[in-house]
Amino acid sequence: MEMADPLDDVCSPEDLKGFEKVYNEELCKGEVSSKAQFNYACFLVRSKYPADIQRGVVLLEELYKHPDEIGKRDYVYYLAIGNARLKEYQIALKYLKGLLRVEPSNRQVLELEASIKKRMENEALKGAAIAGGAVLGLGVLVGLGVALSKRN
Repeated sequence: MEMADPLDDVCSPEDLKGFEKVYNEELCKGEVSSKAQFNYACFLVRSKYPADIQRGVVLLEELYKHPDEIGKRDYVYYLAIGNARLKEYQIALKYLKGLLRVEPSNRQVLELEASIKKRMENEALKGAAIAGGAVLGLGVLVGLGVALSKRN
């Protein structure tokens, strides 16, 4: 059975608000647990809004910097998702490469890597099509200008 692409997984605003509430309550008390921060960050990187995704990446980076954290593998995985959703594909692949050094046959990581590479190819093709269209449009304008100048 093929897994759903985590890059297409968008959380509901209600779910995000629930985890945001828990995070903010702990923040107001002066100490946010790693669990609350991780849960909130995971939902942020699955938001449809780039600003939320960026905030999630920042929270995950903060968690990753803690030397005693046992969830580093999960932090890195979601950092890869967040960066890929922000179209920072090279950064995302760097995180995945680190995971694959430790777990070279991790199917979840391999599938995410394949999904990111596919999106990179699609972005490159779109860019080439846009550039090709611009060159074609410029060529038409130049040709039209030459034709009009010869007419006079």
